This record gives sequence, structure tokens and C-alpha cells, in this order.
Amino acid sequence: MASLDQNLHVLSREYAVSLDARDPLRHLRPEFLIPSKAQLKAKSLPEAESSDSSSHNASVYLCGNSLGLQPKLTSIRMQQYFSTWASQGVFGHFKPLNESPLPTWLDADIRASEAIAPIVGAQVSEVAVMETLTANLHLIMSAFYKPDIDGRHKIIVENQAFPSDHFAAESQILHHNLDPSKSLVTIKPPSLANSTLTTDHILSVITEHASTTALILLPGIQYYTGQLLDIPAITAFAHSHSIFIIWDLAHAVGNVPLQLHDWNVDAAVWCSYKYLNSGPGAAGGFFVHENNSKVSTSEGGDGKKVFGNRLSGWWGSDKSSRFAMDNRFVPIPGAAGFQLSNPSILDITSLAASLEVFEKAGGMRPLREKSLKITAYLENLLLNIGAYEEKVFEIITPKDKEGRGAQLSLKLKDGLLDVVMKGLEERGVVVDERRPDVIRVAPAPLYNSFGDCWEFVEAFREAVEVAVKAKGGEVKAEGTRELEKTS
Repeated sequence: MASLDQNLHVLSREYAVSLDARDPLRHLRPEFLIPSKAQLKAKSLPEAESSDSSSHNASVYLCGNSLGLQPKLTSIRMQQYFSTWASQGVFGHFKPLNESPLPTWLDADIRASEAIAPIVGAQVSEVAVMETLTANLHLIMSAFYKPDIDGRHKIIVENQAFPSDHFAAESQILHHNLDPSKSLVTIKPPSLANSTLTTDHILSVITEHASTTALILLPGIQYYTGQLLDIPAITAFAHSHSIFIIWDLAHAVGNVPLQLHDWNVDAAVWCSYKYLNSGPGAAGGFFVHENNSKVSTSEGGDGKKVFGNRLSGWWGSDKSSRFAMDNRFVPIPGAAGFQLSNPSILDITSLAASLEVFEKAGGMRPLREKSLKITAYLENLLLNIGAYEEKVFEIITPKDKEGRGAQLSLKLKDGLLDVVMKGLEERGVVVDERRPDVIRVAPAPLYNSFGDCWEFVEAFREAVEVAVKAKGGEVKAEGTRELEKTS
């Protein structure tokens, strides 16, 4: 008897439905609030709140690489936090409440570290949830970038680094009264026709500048192309040249499995509002390998704690003496020692709610398994539409499934982007854009379906047809640039 797959064409809607029916993670989609098409068209908050939000009218939301969707659990946990604050006031800091899933506020940072550690493959002591990505990047660079103009002073970044990373590296160089034109090295693709960076090319640039390089800053996943870099290989190579390396994992955390401790990564930073679904601008996190954050006791007999030079604040001091107010800093070993101020409980509560959904998924392994399948399925659909055969667009994300995360970046011919984006918006499809001509499409395995991918490709095909005709003067069509203002 023929299998279901044999009876369905792989490009049909029915095939997408069959894949969703067999998806072992399909129970997670109802855990999220997916904006409806009616809600996206609303012009006021009351209208958005009253619009049809039923699942049959859901938008096709493939923008988790920019902002993840809200888990339904988030509002529940937030309300529990608000109730704790309202009913307990300052006692919420240290008074545990029976039948509450929330930690006391004094322990919230530890609970957050325990939740995020398995997502990034770290020991609990090596991670902290605090600040934002660039702030954490500056804190780490201030501790580990110690340039010597007569020796190692350069920072190596990639030439298409997310602007904030570039600005951080450049400003650190300026902070040390050095010249970015001499101390900032950018890795450029060897060919203009290919915007991805091979591992061999990255290693060749490191080799060229090894004797004068103090620090490397690279993305785990490149935000523009969606390329997943070989983190363990590049890290090991940097270490072979005694270079400290930091990874920006904004597009990797919650997207691909990470083993930061086992890969001997020096340090890493990330935000939490993309694949971690903690909400816009919510607190980020960072990793510092245990080898780089040890605390020892001085040999002078005074019992003074010795630690690597870094910026300090009271939340990085030992919890048992933190409230003694004696101005004696007792550094906490590990990433927690880099904390400055008490963390935002609002942010941690939101992040922790989302990480509960990750637990329901069984962790990163099953999510990655689905991600590989759904991204390959999306790619296959795109490769089989006329616009691809006619070279109206190309996929600039690596074809190797192990060399990418959940994102595919589609590069359009000149002059089509605005009209295509408007067409997708009109059809209830949410993706984002990168000037001058790239659309980023990210099927997040926690809440996206194979049906979402099918719906997107149909809408994309129609929108591209309109854009091509509009460019040729056959029809009139308006464009939009709204979704260029995303990260």
C-alpha cells in the first residue's frame, strides 16, 4: 500500500498538512499568541484587542529572527509577578510564597541562569541574565581587551557585522586612544558574488593578523545571510594563536544547539527577544568560561579576594555580604561576578516563562531536528517557483543545512523589495527586510508550521509577480519600508 507521502505531491498544500499532522512538536504552536490578519490591519489598540484572533485567521508569522512571538504563559507569569509586588511590596525580595512558581527576587538571577544554561551548553556558574547585548559586550570587552600598540592591539570583526557590534569594537579601540583604521580588522568575503564567509577564509585572516590581534568578535549566525559559523573550529584556531574570542549569539541562541563550555568558548553575548521570545528589548545574557572568571585568595594572608580586572557593581559581590554596606567588594566567581545592579525582575519573569516552553519541547535537540526539516522544506518550495528559475531572486543562505539556522535570506533583483514587502503585508505575511534587496524568512520550530511555509511561498510568488509587473510599468503598485526597522 502506498504511503501518504507517495500519494501527495511534495509541493501541495495537502503535503504540508500531512507534515504538520506528524510533527512531534505540533503541541507547542497553541502555546503562543499568533497575531491574526485582522489584528495586523488594526489602526488602534482597542481595535486590535477586539479583532478576530482565532487560529483560522492567523497571520503567517516568519519573523522570529527579529522578534519572537509571545508565549501565552508570559502574561500568566507576569500577572503572578504583579500580584506578588502588589501584595508583598518589599517582602517580595526575600519572602517565598507557597503555590507560586516564581522565585524570590533575590534569587531570580540564579533561577534565570539555571534555565538558560542548558540552552547555550554552559555550566550555571558561567552564565548570567542581565543588561542588553551591547552593554554586556562592552562589559566583557572592558575586562578582556587590553591592547598594546607595540604588540597585540587589533580587534577582528566581519565586514557585515551587525552595526552595534561594529560600533562597540570601534568605540573600545577609541576608548584606549587607538586608531580604528589601524586596530580594527574586517573580514571581507573573498568574492563579491558570495556574501558568506568560509571557515578557511576566516582562519586565513586570523593567521595574517595573529601576532597583532588582541581580540576577535564574530557572530554565531550572521544576521544578514543566516550563515552558521563553525564556532568550535574558529575558537580552537583563535586559541592556538593565543587570541581571546567573543561570540555574538543574538541569532544563534534558541535557534541552534550550542556547547559553549565544551567548545572552550572564551565569552559570548546574546539578546533574548528573538528565538528566546522574551519580548522587545528584554534583558540579554552572557557567557564567560570558568577559566576566565576565577576568584582566588591573595597570598598576603589578608584573605582578600583576587579576580580579573573588570567593571564591578554590588550585584557582582557575594550575596552573603552584599547588604553589609561596608564597601568591601567580595567578587562572585563566574559570570555572576560581572553583574552590576539588581536585575529587572520584569524581564527575567518574561524570559523564564518562554524557557518553560523550551522545557516542554524537550530542549534544543528536538527543536533543531524540526528546524532542519522545516527550513529544508521551505527551501524546496522556493526552489520550485517560476521566480527562482527566472532568477528574480536567489537564496544567499548556505545550502548546507548544517551551515545555517532557521533563517533563509532571499535576495531580490533591484527595485522589487518595497512592492514585494507590501504585497506580503497585504496577504497577512510577516517577514523582515534588509536593504537594499534582502528578505529574511525564519520558520521558528517552536510555533511555525509547515503550512506557514506553504502559505508564505504562495504569497511570495504572487507578490513577486506583481512587483515584476510594476517595475516593467504593466501595473501600478505601492511599496512599504516598515519592516526595515527591525533587528
